[in-house]
Amino acid sequence: MSVDLSIEIAGIKMSAPVTTASGTFASGREYGDFIDLSELGAITAKTITFEPREGNPPPRMSETPSGMLNSIGLQNPGVDEFVEKDLPFLRDTGVPIILSIAGTRVEEYAILASRLSREEGIAALELNISCPNVKEGGVQFGVSSHLTAELVEEVRSLTDLPLIAKLTPNVSSITDIAVAAVGAGADAISLINTVSGMAIDIERRIPRLAVGSGGLSGPAIRPIAVKMVHDVSKAVEVPIIGMGGIRTGEDAIEFILAGASAVAVGTSNFSDPMATAGVVEGIRQYCDRHNVSKITDLIGDLNPR
Repeated sequence: MSVDLSIEIAGIKMSAPVTTASGTFASGREYGDFIDLSELGAITAKTITFEPREGNPPPRMSETPSGMLNSIGLQNPGVDEFVEKDLPFLRDTGVPIILSIAGTRVEEYAILASRLSREEGIAALELNISCPNVKEGGVQFGVSSHLTAELVEEVRSLTDLPLIAKLTPNVSSITDIAVAAVGAGADAISLINTVSGMAIDIERRIPRLAVGSGGLSGPAIRPIAVKMVHDVSKAVEVPIIGMGGIRTGEDAIEFILAGASAVAVGTSNFSDPMATAGVVEGIRQYCDRHNVSKITDLIGDLNPR
């Protein structure tokens, strides 16, 4: 049967309910050698900041059971170089482009939003208020309802682009943060970012990451992410992009049944450069098996036990 996988999120028309998780796909150049980028619903590029950032010292990644730890530290070339070198390539893919932005102060997010709003070919801005791997900025906003609202409200006043707030799981109540973000003007929510974690090299008795701790991602965190998507979907009325350990179409369906309108594939891109295309096809096959003609029919369609 023919399956309609199209979805609209905050005015972003996606041909499939799959995008990439920022920080795991760069700008898609290398992945274009393995998959047809036009098959994706959207591309979410790696987080950019106003000034270039070198990121944290190595080692910055460590494999863990069913996942990985990372402490990249938002390494990126800065907004000017991104606009000059990466944005033209992203425009040419023909799919909606979501740009993830971060800063150490509200003013930096505001400058980025204002700057990028003047560029053509950007479908939405994702506010990264959840990165645990920088000493200041990012997550300091995402752990406070008040600061989340203050940041979103300021950025909202400076751009007409759809705003997606990316939330951290490292809080006591992610629903409170989501409600604050939506109340301040966020058009959608993406969750979750990585879970704080640490690994130790017991032979040398040192942390496996140079900065000590980092963010855990991969299949190990999927049940956490699914529950948080489910909880947030009951608390807000805007679309949700779910992420956290998605490797297959079946994994993605879990998030959609929990209340997500779309999903983002992250860590799996490192081990399988064709992971995103596989997730799209897996969703299509699931719908075909279950006689689902439209993916939108599955959003939040979770039966009670």
